[in-house]
Amino acid sequence: MLKWALIFFIVSVVAGLLGFTGIAAGAASIAKILFFVAVALFVIFLVLGMTIYKAVK
Repeated sequence: MLKWALIFFIVSVVAGLLGFTGIAAGAASIAKILFFVAVALFVIFLVLGMTIYKAVK
């Protein structure tokens, strides 16, 4: 998921440099959404892992 966020970020930067502001804004918003989804999933799995570790131990 972070890989796709990075790809969309690079597309956004390149499109912005070439003057395609609409495409750059769209790609940046997609990259931001993917990044926050990845962070949220990380936090969820971290909490789940810590609770399961305590239950198994």
